[in-house]
Amino acid sequence: MNKISFEGIGEVAATFACEAGVQEGQVVKLTGNGTVGACGDKERFCGVALVNNGGFASVQVSGLAEVGAGEDVSAGWVKLSADSKGGVQRDDAAGMEYLVVSAGGGRAVVRL
Repeated sequence: MNKISFEGIGEVAATFACEAGVQEGQVVKLTGNGTVGACGDKERFCGVALVNNGGFASVQVSGLAEVGAGEDVSAGWVKLSADSKGGVQRDDAAGMEYLVVSAGGGRAVVRL
């Protein structure tokens, strides 16, 4: 049993219109005025979709969020971008720097 939890720390969410294909738990990008969509490979992300309901999404834009992550993502300050599968990947060339507080098993906890 894991005795460490980062769930909900500093979480701030906002409601956006969302494009088709946005899934709960995936990283998303801003695609228009108040609208989010799925990220493509190596794109910057603005948050994590928490809920998708009828064309609107609650998106976590701040705080610690758990996301899918490539095996090359490790704890510490890491440059990340979207991986086109709803998660994140290490991207030393063009990624934005994020604090990763936990990584492993295809998941990472990232400070947005």
